[in-house]
Amino acid sequence: MPFTMVDAAGPIISAKISGELSKSEVSQIQAAALEAIRRCGKISALFILENFQGWKREGEWGDVSFLIEHDKEIAKIAVVGEDQWRDFTYAFLAKGFREAEIEFFLPADLTKARAWLEAD
Repeated sequence: MPFTMVDAAGPIISAKISGELSKSEVSQIQAAALEAIRRCGKISALFILENFQGWKREGEWGDVSFLIEHDKEIAKIAVVGEDQWRDFTYAFLAKGFREAEIEFFLPADLTKARAWLEAD
């Protein structure tokens, strides 16, 4: 499985993602986020990319309904991974077009990513 939920309890959920990520796996991550939102109200997310190979080329990736319905309930998203994925990640997560703050960190900065998520 290309992703593993490390912590889905909230208010900060986290997942490790490797290989190619599919739409159905993104839906599973969104479902875990929605459960955390129901429990905690507003949440943040940490995604750790390890041996990440991108997104599977399949079907229509244009469904933004989760973003439209729940963006106000997500405070911050931190992604930790190799620099080659920075711009793709920003595009995939629609940085600059949503209320949630989104930042990308290199693997050596995992501690900084966690601190950024916890800071007000």
